[in-house]
Amino acid sequence: VQLQASGGGLVQAGGSLRLSCVASGTIFTRNLMGWYRQAPGKERELVARITPTGSTNYADSVKGRFTISRDNLKNTAYLQMNSLKPEDTAVYYCNAVGQDSLTRPYMYWGQGTLVTVSS
Repeated sequence: VQLQASGGGLVQAGGSLRLSCVASGTIFTRNLMGWYRQAPGKERELVARITPTGSTNYADSVKGRFTISRDNLKNTAYLQMNSLKPEDTAVYYCNAVGQDSLTRPYMYWGQGTLVTVSS
């Protein structure tokens, strides 16, 4: 299983970015997809998750600004980030959680994409 994250970059405060995470080698429609982030010197934290049926949940710090979505035909999860703040600066990781054909649980991580928000 591979998760390829992209879309990070440098943006000014108030700007927007869209992150993408393409999954391969897995039955994407069965996966809970998530975006996490890790700022320098801090623990990795959940940003947003989306279930196979499209239910979502968000960290309080990003509610109303970020939107997670998925395109099951493209095996891709997205994170639309609007009204970015300097405190959103972090490496963002995508994550897939599911079960294989023998109902064994798995979790995979993408390689991370850096988001830098300048003030």
